[in-house]
Amino acid sequence: MPHFVYILASRPGGALYTGRTQNLRSRVEAHRAGLSEHTVRYKIKTLVWFEAHAEFETSLRRERAIKRWHRGWKDALITEFNPNWKDMTHAIPD
Repeated sequence: MPHFVYILASRPGGALYTGRTQNLRSRVEAHRAGLSEHTVRYKIKTLVWFEAHAEFETSLRRERAIKRWHRGWKDALITEFNPNWKDMTHAIPD
């Protein structure tokens, strides 16, 4: 089963949340249902970027690296993958 690293946003240029999970669809639903204080507080609900990794350790290193990035780098990563910052939930592989 793949491990996903993902970024949720409140709006283009708004608040971001970076996370990691094995079940991306379920995790996004949990954020939207209000099970994370940070995402509720800042109204972060839109999946704007994600990538799959074959191994846990690789996904963990990638998540930690992205969390340390400057905001501009995160925005560039999202914009390259998703120029209009649209919700990407439909693109999650089954």
